[in-house]
Amino acid sequence: MSSVMWFRRDLRTLDHPALMAAIADGPVVPVFVIDPRLWDSSGDVRLAYLCASLRSLNESFGGNLVIRRGDPVEVIPALCREAGATSVHVSADFAPYGMQRDAQVEAALGDFPLVRTGSPYAVAPGRVTKDDGTAYRVFTPFYRAWFRHGWRAPAEAPDPSLSWIASGIASDPLPEHAPPAGVAMPVAGESTAWDRWEEFRANALGDYSEARNRPDIDGTSFLSHHLKWGEIHPRSLLADLGESDEVYRKEICWREFYADVLHQAPSSVRDSLDDRFDRMKWADDDAAYAAWAEGRTGYPFVDAGMRQLRAEGWMHNRVRMVVASFLVKDLHLPWQRGAREFMSWLHDGDIASNTHGWQWTAGCGTDASPFYRVFNPVMQGLKFDPNGDYVRRYIPELAQLDGARAHEPWDQPDGYALGYPERIVDHKAEREVALSDYSVLKEMKDG
Repeated sequence: MSSVMWFRRDLRTLDHPALMAAIADGPVVPVFVIDPRLWDSSGDVRLAYLCASLRSLNESFGGNLVIRRGDPVEVIPALCREAGATSVHVSADFAPYGMQRDAQVEAALGDFPLVRTGSPYAVAPGRVTKDDGTAYRVFTPFYRAWFRHGWRAPAEAPDPSLSWIASGIASDPLPEHAPPAGVAMPVAGESTAWDRWEEFRANALGDYSEARNRPDIDGTSFLSHHLKWGEIHPRSLLADLGESDEVYRKEICWREFYADVLHQAPSSVRDSLDDRFDRMKWADDDAAYAAWAEGRTGYPFVDAGMRQLRAEGWMHNRVRMVVASFLVKDLHLPWQRGAREFMSWLHDGDIASNTHGWQWTAGCGTDASPFYRVFNPVMQGLKFDPNGDYVRRYIPELAQLDGARAHEPWDQPDGYALGYPERIVDHKAEREVALSDYSVLKEMKDG
């Protein structure tokens, strides 16, 4: 007899409670199901990263990772019968589609139990509530309650002396998917995640509270893609943090807060939590949208961010907020369009974090930045990229502008010498339009 370990967003072997539960049930058949519903809706960057991560996981299992293609409702029960398995083990999924899929698989399994152990989070969504049992809608009290709740210590690692991996089960080929031309992909896999974490702890964690806002330097942990695919567990990171590391701990908690919000309000993946925003009169300007998406707005800090996205499949978090504010409040386009653009390019594209990060900036989400807070793209650039290094890294048309001059090419005699586009809107004027839109919004009734 054997057990099936069905991997999803937990592509690792360390600190993996579900894997340890599967090992306890007998030799493990590790499987990843290529679900057409998820595969076909994912961007090329995310698929390329997933394929690389699966190759790494397969190496961890000595080439015994089983790949199957199809609807999990059909694939998982069939695999159980083929392998003579007595149980299926998973990390619990709390996203809307994942919960629905798992319920259907559980029903289809019949006598085979679907055992849920652990989740992609230190504290599973739905666990942290107010005293009356309702969900938090504001981050700071959620963080306090989350911290008081606490989390388990990291799970034990599989005993390397045990022969616990089942072999001889037929597998489809490992999937291959190329990233878009020109996108520089990071190295995937569990060992890379741990190497990055150790490097960050040793060299940058102490300066994180200030350096995290600077896109011109290596001040972030750059672990979001590893966390998204479960190559490392947030509990493992939390176990290494000390009392002085609260700012980084809060960043981990933001990820868990947004997962909790999505769990409580599944429709928020497409609808504004404050539905007045979906009833506003938004612009319908494809040309402006294309200029934003392709990094041609004429605002260097915005354009550098969007070009970084298309060059690396990633964008610095401070810049994500600025480009999101520009789309919604300077171009007056709905946040949903921007959220879709991000998900199509990000290798760390996480539906909860992406959706609610956008809603935060747009002013319509939980604990949101107020709509009247309009990021000034020039001042943000001067503050967080003071020497213009980030801008010049991604915008070669501004290479001739040294220092902070790169942020204001319109004020430089040679600002447009290399073909950088002029501004497509006047930020000051569009800010007034946004504030006027907000005044109309305030007059709307909720619901």
